[in-house]
Amino acid sequence: MATEDKPGLPELQAARRKGRGLLFWAFVFSIFVNILMLTGPLYMLQVYDRVLASKSVETLVALSLLVTMLYALMAVLDYARGRVMARIGARFQTALDARVFRATLQRSANPHDRPACTAVLRDLDALQNLFVSPVLTAIMDMPWTPLFIAAIFIFHPVLGWVALAGALIIVVLALLNQVVTAYRVRMSQIATQRAHAFAEQAHEASEVALSQGMRDSLQTRYKRLRNLALRESMNANDWTGIFTSLTKAFRLFLQSAILGLGAYFVLQGELTPGSMIAGSILLGRALAPVEQAMGNWPVLQRARAGWKTLERFLSAVPLPEDRTELPVPGSLLQANGVTIMPPGAKKPTVRSVSFTLEPGHALGIIGKSGSGKSSLARVLTGYWPMAAGEVRLGGATLNQYDPMHLGRHIGYLPQTVSLFAGTISENIRRMSLESDSKGVVEAAKQANAHEMIMQLPNGYDTYLDGNENQLSGGQRQRIALARALYGDPVLLILDEPNSMLDAEGSDALNQTVKRFKERGKAVIITTHRPAAIAECDMLIVLDKGSVVALGPRDEVLAKTIADPRKPRLATARPGKSNKVAM
Repeated sequence: MATEDKPGLPELQAARRKGRGLLFWAFVFSIFVNILMLTGPLYMLQVYDRVLASKSVETLVALSLLVTMLYALMAVLDYARGRVMARIGARFQTALDARVFRATLQRSANPHDRPACTAVLRDLDALQNLFVSPVLTAIMDMPWTPLFIAAIFIFHPVLGWVALAGALIIVVLALLNQVVTAYRVRMSQIATQRAHAFAEQAHEASEVALSQGMRDSLQTRYKRLRNLALRESMNANDWTGIFTSLTKAFRLFLQSAILGLGAYFVLQGELTPGSMIAGSILLGRALAPVEQAMGNWPVLQRARAGWKTLERFLSAVPLPEDRTELPVPGSLLQANGVTIMPPGAKKPTVRSVSFTLEPGHALGIIGKSGSGKSSLARVLTGYWPMAAGEVRLGGATLNQYDPMHLGRHIGYLPQTVSLFAGTISENIRRMSLESDSKGVVEAAKQANAHEMIMQLPNGYDTYLDGNENQLSGGQRQRIALARALYGDPVLLILDEPNSMLDAEGSDALNQTVKRFKERGKAVIITTHRPAAIAECDMLIVLDKGSVVALGPRDEVLAKTIADPRKPRLATARPGKSNKVAM
């Protein structure tokens, strides 16, 4: 298949090329390491054939000192080769870390893809682990196997042919190992990933699991998945173990066979004792890389599977196109015929929605649960793609903006609030590494969260461990609102912004919306609570994904109250108490 059909392949190849220079030096070190591997056989040859024959202690001492220095040099070179290989793996991972992480964020828009997003990060780790494992150095040593076998031919042709036949048998065992175990290893990996994905889901929903008595049921399901993964893993390991054990036993037998056959030729006067011992050692050294590679074969198989998965994953999430950086847009928002098909869904949840939101105005989107309010909010932020239609901000369609720049222009408060591990200040400034105390405090004041934050033990420097329970739901929502307001966006999209707020918090939210409008900015609020639309100028009523009412707030409310078939809210007036009438 052509490279053009695999968009992710060039990225992986480019990352691999990052370590090409270091790989050259690893090969250079391998050359000298394998040459120094001849130290043992040559030393044995000299001791048996020269030292014992001459009974010279001086020769023995000189040879021993030389061998000591050579082995020390080999240790240094082998250590250097290992360090170089580790850095090749680090360069490979560094080249792809940001790209893979960004791709996982994009694919996470589809809930069905989230387990795969977590797994693909482990695939990248598997590729990095390949470089630090012994399997690659063993592969580098394999080209020296013919040289060592050729040296055995020099000692005696029969020994050489036996060594060559044994090496071919071990290679056949290695190929059979690949054919027989590849499918089983892949099934083991899939089963393990499913178990990990279920465990992550259970941890994320631990509050519900423990409070609703689901612990034993979840534990039983997890145990079944783990048992399946263990069975698949043991099956794969058993087959791999068979070939590994066969290879090891056959290599030891072959060394003994060479030794025994060499002894016969010594008795026949066709071989010296030193050559007999050296031949056995050389054979062991010639076959060691193959045995080592087979022992670490699961690492290689895991890396190969990870390479293919990454290739498919990156192909599915191509690099974003370079876009001309547009100036800060105006607050005019236009939606024309917007139809939404959520990622992974088979039918649209929102159909042909059109409206225009002028600067300095607020638009409320109301409707029953499941009517498409949150789906529309996600599309208006650029998080979800549209199946049809277009959305323009400041006259330009959303896809004309770079996603990073668009996120600065649109403040978004999702229905489910997520905070990250870091201080409150870092969360408000959207986890930026650059300190901006002035901007953070200003955003918190706009969200009417400043006083609440100051009452915490360490104020803005209070450390949050993600979505832990240190803060109440209302406090997290107000901090998330401050995050949405950070950076002076031109459009504010609030999805159920008062779902966790008390009366005081709802009033503060309305004040925030009012001030935002007074600055000539636009606001969109999706809600089913009347208090949230007190500052809305326009209303859209959604029912089953379609617009059933659109216009000034009071007129729309009057129509929905008069028509019992439509979702209704009591008339919402600023400063008045409002009740839901469904």
